[in-house]
Parts: sequence; C-alpha cells; structure tokens
Amino acid sequence: MVKTSLVIMAVLTVLISIGLRWREERAGAMKAAAARPRGWVAAQKHKLNRWLTAATLAVLATLLVLGGLHWLRVWQTG
Repeated sequence: MVKTSLVIMAVLTVLISIGLRWREERAGAMKAAAARPRGWVAAQKHKLNRWLTAATLAVLATLLVLGGLHWLRVWQTG
C-alpha cells in the first residue's frame, strides 16, 4: 500500500506540474513579458515553487482518495 501511494503521488506530481506549466504558459501569453521572472535564480525559484505546489496537491489528492477508500472498506465491514 505504501509503494502504491508513493507511485500515485509521483505520477500525480508530474502530471500536475505539467498542467501548472501549461496554465502558466497560456496565461503568460495573455500577459506582458514583464511579469516573467528575471534572472536564473528567479527562474529556478519559480520552477521549485511549481514543483512544490504540484507535490502538495498530489499528496492531498492521494490522501483523499486512498483515505476515502480505506474508510469505505471500514464502513462496509463494520
């Protein structure tokens, strides 16, 4: 079960990160170029923020889904 949740979290993290990047690029096309990060360090901080956001959302989704499945099983047997 632990391995499954880790795999699910890793896959969700990558998928959510891709979605966030796509959303940023789509919104960035509508905004001015001045809003983009300046310099290499700022760009790396921006990427790290995106990955941390994706990981947080993946953990929450995994907790809700697997926790919900667990409680459904508990309620069925009890």
